[in-house]
Amino acid sequence: MGKYCLRPLTRRHFSTNPSSGSELTAEFTNLCSKGHLKQAFDRFSSHIWSEPTLFSHLLQSCISENSLSLGKQLHSLIITSGCSSDKFISNHLLNLYSKCGQLDTAITLFGVMPRKNIMSCNILINGHFRSGDWVTARKMFDEMPERNVATWNAMVAGLIQFEFNEEGLGLFSRMHELGFLPDEFALGSVLRGCAGSRALVAGRQVHGYVRKCGFEFNLVVVSSLAHMYMKCGSLGEGERLIRAMPSQNVVAWNTLIAGRAQNGYPEEVLDQYNMMKMAGFRPDKITFVSVISSCSELATLGQGQQIHAEVIKAGASLIVSVISSLISMYSRCGCLEDSLKVFLECENGDVVLWSSMIAAYGFHGRGVEAIDLFNQMEQEKLEANDVTFLSLLYACSHCGLKEKGIEFFDLMVEKYGVKPRLEHYSCMVDLLGRYGNVEEAEALIRSMPVKADVIIWKTLLSACKIHKKTEMARRISEEVFRLDPRDPVPYVLLSNIHASDKRWDDVSDVRKAMRDRKLKKEPGISWLEVKNQIHQFCMGDKSHPKSVEIASYLRELTSEMKKRGYVPDIDSVLHDMDVEDKEYSLVHHSEKLAIAFALLYTPVGTPIRVIKNLRVCSDCHVAIKYISEISNREIIVRDSSRFHHFKNGRCSCGDYW
Repeated sequence: MGKYCLRPLTRRHFSTNPSSGSELTAEFTNLCSKGHLKQAFDRFSSHIWSEPTLFSHLLQSCISENSLSLGKQLHSLIITSGCSSDKFISNHLLNLYSKCGQLDTAITLFGVMPRKNIMSCNILINGHFRSGDWVTARKMFDEMPERNVATWNAMVAGLIQFEFNEEGLGLFSRMHELGFLPDEFALGSVLRGCAGSRALVAGRQVHGYVRKCGFEFNLVVVSSLAHMYMKCGSLGEGERLIRAMPSQNVVAWNTLIAGRAQNGYPEEVLDQYNMMKMAGFRPDKITFVSVISSCSELATLGQGQQIHAEVIKAGASLIVSVISSLISMYSRCGCLEDSLKVFLECENGDVVLWSSMIAAYGFHGRGVEAIDLFNQMEQEKLEANDVTFLSLLYACSHCGLKEKGIEFFDLMVEKYGVKPRLEHYSCMVDLLGRYGNVEEAEALIRSMPVKADVIIWKTLLSACKIHKKTEMARRISEEVFRLDPRDPVPYVLLSNIHASDKRWDDVSDVRKAMRDRKLKKEPGISWLEVKNQIHQFCMGDKSHPKSVEIASYLRELTSEMKKRGYVPDIDSVLHDMDVEDKEYSLVHHSEKLAIAFALLYTPVGTPIRVIKNLRVCSDCHVAIKYISEISNREIIVRDSSRFHHFKNGRCSCGDYW
């Protein structure tokens, strides 16, 4: 499509055909709608000449087929035919250039159009939003002497697309006050704005408006309403709306599945996915992204591989968003090689895909490979974005590449013009903190142009714990308490810092403060998948059916480790107890229980993949090195921060765990 040329209209083609009429028009429009441009033009050229507005169907077909070259040929013929001054035809030409990425041509055409109307301006507003220029779109909107409902819809949707949610909601309110009635798409946009801002009160007000206008049974609007409630944390209200719908479609199922995923119920996402298929609905790319992401969260490799097979069967294996999710899923399940395989199989990867692979390398502590991939990306003339640099900074942080990290931060700002977000500053604080430059990290937080949140202060507090900066930790913990007094993490970190200095009175004071506020430390939990079944362990856990065998095997394993030089790091047990109790506590950490179970009940020689909800402690990190050597097994542990690959008594993360 797009290589052939349209024959120029001659007087022979311009002759009037007495048989022309509604039947011919219907046949002509049918050919155009199916993308048979050349056939439509050749068969009905005389009909087009007698009724030039038919050029609009040809131009619309060029947009659908993304055939700019044919569109330009049609533009020449329109000029030849003398109907280029027609507003209707000119607007279709404007739409063609705008939607085919030729905004400059559209702007030039707009400038010379003898007759313009509101639709002409609306097309350009949408074109500016499509090209990322919301400033010019807003300026054009403000300068319009007259607007219609489509103008307001375009502006509200565009602002919300660029996450100016509050401004978009404000315009929607003004639109309503001026008497414009929004359609289902405008309501969908404004509800996305409420969801993006977590504006539940505003969302409820829009819900009232939906009832008043009779949209409560519209599938698009109800799905948007349900999405808004779920995104704002009201999962039950969102689900009730979906269940009350007289009929459900794929969009409704996707909303249910995404709602469960966003609210932290990955197991239920997989249940909903199976129910969707049982109800006879075919998953689409949106379904697959949510479900694959849930497999990532659970690190259920078996289920992830099964869904990957379903993706291929459904013909969705070339969709970038799905491929990106697969790269992340394999990475988070500990299969970096499979992530790379998925990445390399995609021939037309965009910046999202490359950023996903850079993130996968970073998550596995492969900082050098992440940097190499970024260099390849630059050679491919793909422009890195804020997500790319976030992935690079994370990779540098977890590999001790301090100078490289600082270099990338400067490159992001100075060469690429990317404005650092709070997440970028958090990565820089982590990078400096891991290297011991905690004072420099604190100075960065206090001087950055964005408001600090709890996460960035907790990042610095963790660095204070690693480098035993007790007094500084006291000061930083106050910042965390001020922002979120109900968060138990800073209390636990501060308690551990005091315990490492054997300041047991201070430890008691912190723990008393936790009890007074009824705060509890999150227990350490480790789990792994064996034969599509999840096995979960807590420290000292005896509830597992094989707990006796696991305890016995751990005793043997610990004895062999000690023969090879392992010394339990009892200083890492931050409780005031005797040495024997401390050693018992270390042996029964959840990740050691999970690994012992895997060694007993998985085939010899296969990799062991364990996931832990908290950071791996220093003793377990050393112990697992010994276990990997004794068992001659690769052991991959994913903790709350990153992956650790243990093999032949070594860990790929070195000293930067």
